[in-house]
Amino acid sequence: MIDDIRETKECQQKDPMDLFHSGQVVKICAPMVRYSKLAFRTLVRKYSCDLCYTPMIVAADFVRSAKARDSEFTTNKGDRPLIVQFAAKEAQILCDAAGIICPFADGIDLNCGCPQRWAMSEGYGACLINKPELVKDMVRHVRSQIDNPKFSVSIKIRIHEDLKRTVDLCQKAEAAGVSWITVHGRSTEERHQPVHYDAIKIIKQSMSIPIVANGDIKSLKDAENVHHLTEADGIMVARGLLANPAMFAGYEETPFQCIQDWVDIALEHGTPFTCFHHHLMYMMERITSKQEKKVFNVLSSTSAVLDYLNDHYGL
Repeated sequence: MIDDIRETKECQQKDPMDLFHSGQVVKICAPMVRYSKLAFRTLVRKYSCDLCYTPMIVAADFVRSAKARDSEFTTNKGDRPLIVQFAAKEAQILCDAAGIICPFADGIDLNCGCPQRWAMSEGYGACLINKPELVKDMVRHVRSQIDNPKFSVSIKIRIHEDLKRTVDLCQKAEAAGVSWITVHGRSTEERHQPVHYDAIKIIKQSMSIPIVANGDIKSLKDAENVHHLTEADGIMVARGLLANPAMFAGYEETPFQCIQDWVDIALEHGTPFTCFHHHLMYMMERITSKQEKKVFNVLSSTSAVLDYLNDHYGL
């Protein structure tokens, strides 16, 4: 897929840091496995999303395999500014991945927050918050080897129970040249417990680079509240945007126009049926009855979904 966009790369380069210097809270679509792909990024950008991340990509596979590059990364000239998130545990591998991606994106993000067992057992994700020197080394390597000063290098982390350790990690990353840090306000062990927004505020007050708050933000009002609670420079949303891709534009629930836009974009991009259908299930969760869900959620083809939307909503 990289070859498809080679000709448009130069004129499209953006500096994501401009967003953080705009004086407005930066509205960000999180890296979501299977979901934050090109078609969905295209949709949320129509509804006031400022910055999008790709799903997490394992850097070693990306560097080693052209097949992995083609299947994991797709973009186009309108897909900017764009951050590519990598799982990595070796500085040079992350640098090599960043070098490949640099002409086609505006920055990379190192995943230091994924709590899934497979990622942590491989040395990826949230286990990196316990290896601040390694994180610092990886950030510094990318900074020194990518010669485009506008190319951002960020990290996404979870917090330690002892917050001093998190502040230490962040300060080490800042010293290495990290552009900004996204903080999911839970520890590695926490899943559905309340988010520690107070911890994000302490981290923000300890740093001079932008901090992005993440965790349990389901509406624009939530985003505004979290901004006030944490003083964060940006707000990153995952499931809230799946349920309502128009959230950042101020809609309380997914408007029908957004559903129509998704159908148009997904068909134009050749989105696989399962992904196309799952996004619609999320978007229609709040606006369909239990009985309607029973029918809609078991539909098994694009044509059946289109017929259903036409019959029930005139879409």
